[in-house]
Amino acid sequence: MSAPALPHWEETPADLSGAIREVKAAIRARIAASGRTVEEVFAAVERRVEAEVEQIEAARARGEQVWPVIDYADIAAGTVPAEQAELLHRRGCVVVRGHFDRDQALGWDRNIVEYVEGNRFFEQYRGPGDDFFGTVGSRPEIYPIYWSPAQMQARTSDRMARVQAFLNRQWKYDSEGVRWFDPDRDSLYPDRIRRRPEGADSAGLNPHLDPGTLDLWMTESYQRAFRHLFDGSVQDYDPWDAAYRTDGPQYPGSTMCSAFRTFQGWTALSDMDHDQGVLHTVPIPAAMAYLMLRPLLPDVPEDDMCGVTVNQVFPANERWHPLLVRALAGIPDVRAGDSVWWHCDMIHSVAPVRRQRGWGNVMYIPAAPWCPRNERYAADVRAAFETGSSPSDFPEEHYERAWPDRFQLADLNPTGRRGMDLAAV
Repeated sequence: MSAPALPHWEETPADLSGAIREVKAAIRARIAASGRTVEEVFAAVERRVEAEVEQIEAARARGEQVWPVIDYADIAAGTVPAEQAELLHRRGCVVVRGHFDRDQALGWDRNIVEYVEGNRFFEQYRGPGDDFFGTVGSRPEIYPIYWSPAQMQARTSDRMARVQAFLNRQWKYDSEGVRWFDPDRDSLYPDRIRRRPEGADSAGLNPHLDPGTLDLWMTESYQRAFRHLFDGSVQDYDPWDAAYRTDGPQYPGSTMCSAFRTFQGWTALSDMDHDQGVLHTVPIPAAMAYLMLRPLLPDVPEDDMCGVTVNQVFPANERWHPLLVRALAGIPDVRAGDSVWWHCDMIHSVAPVRRQRGWGNVMYIPAAPWCPRNERYAADVRAAFETGSSPSDFPEEHYERAWPDRFQLADLNPTGRRGMDLAAV
């Protein structure tokens, strides 16, 4: 007998509570058709994740650094030690040392200051356009700037392309007879800048995920991507399998990402100590299985997905996910020019800080390989770039439209033209 079909909605359903109830009942029935119960399937996932949590706690107790660290020189030469590559795959995160020359990164930081000050950004600044990042405390901490020469030079550099390709190749991008993405071509997903000044107080960001919201349970493409979680065969779930992730929609909302990112990432523009309000992750890619199945347990209200809803980030917290929160691990000290990367499904947070020592400055640059989903968004990116507008995934602030020294079409190198899909226009 074939497994029951799951209901799906390619746009946000009008009756969210009813849709949640319907899809939860359907997933439970599908798991039952495999001869297992939800509780049995979740217990298998929980054992797998708990073993990883205990390893991370033991490493911390021994004073070991949880995050893998890989030298850019080894990525460029193809000489990354096997044990470091294996640790990256297990932990789903990495610091790339010396990704850019430190002086170049510090120069980019100065250029950004000149860019925003020369264009009177602070006189124009209207406050945070993003409710989520508006909680961090310092004003502004997240600059809604996308098209500075510094950002575009970093996005389109050969050194960035090499690291992105290395990270993309951690994924299974050829499966089921389909090439789901091109690991060697990035779509240049434009994002913002963080500049947190010395002495600042920041409330940080609570643990959360960014890959989607209710669409992770309710759209056909994600139901297929998470097929092993929803049909009871959790032993076959692979968080590195890109199958079905690269074409489907995401529900529109204030926190959406139209692109498929293999890794989220940022490039450091200042030196930052590990205890100064830095990024933390739950470095367990397979924890996504725990998060996706947890709402099906009987202690969760039938119209609730452990707090996941549209127009808000996917939360992770002590109430529903205490096992996972135990594993939160911060990055080591970083220097300007290092880059920091984490698997797109991973829980992450930013620690609070009071009277920060030194600056905390980064450019957000992910790995977003070429695929049908990213090709579609590239048209929006291209239009925003040409007019100096905020990209369509972000609040409509458009500070740079009249700035004469923003990065221009004529400045694009071949990597930038490929990422903008300019050969197609």
